[in-house]
Amino acid sequence: MANQGVDRGRRRFLVAATSVVGGAGVAALAVPFVASLQPSARAQAAGAPVEVNVSQIEPGQRISVGWRGRPVWVVRRTPEMPDLLPGIRDRLRDPDSDVLTQQPEYAQNPHRSIRPEILVLIGLCTHLGCSPAFRPEIGSAELGADWPGGWLCGCHGSRFDMAGRVYRNMPAALNLEVPPHRYLTDDVIVVGEHAEGDTA
Repeated sequence: MANQGVDRGRRRFLVAATSVVGGAGVAALAVPFVASLQPSARAQAAGAPVEVNVSQIEPGQRISVGWRGRPVWVVRRTPEMPDLLPGIRDRLRDPDSDVLTQQPEYAQNPHRSIRPEILVLIGLCTHLGCSPAFRPEIGSAELGADWPGGWLCGCHGSRFDMAGRVYRNMPAALNLEVPPHRYLTDDVIVVGEHAEGDTA
């Protein structure tokens, strides 16, 4: 008989071992293929929401974080900074933030923020994309005694108030952009996600 002397237990073991090794090989090939279909960690980080702890920002201070490859400024305004905003309306190009693409609906107010003390802006001038300098001091020899604080673009001289609104007759035609953001807790904001109930 041809099957004489065949160890059936050994045959089963070899078939099982070969199946396991073959299955492992298929899995080893499938993992990189499936992983290649996912966005890279760099791409995920570039578009992922960013959490910012605002409790550590002093009044009058600005910090910068990155989101989608752009600088995002988070400013804790002093109590007097929001109070000065209504007094310069006639000096601004878009004081009521009528250009809806420049801020979410929940930031279309005089202080352009969810809470008056915390301002969140994309840190790029709307003229040619330079990064304006933060000039929070009220009144200055360089900017004039009536300067209420804000930003000055060093590239072409555009000026923005402490709500990121552009002054009239400047090269920049639009206010600084307010990115989508929401409060995760009283002290933490998430840049890149809209406030609850708002999708625009």
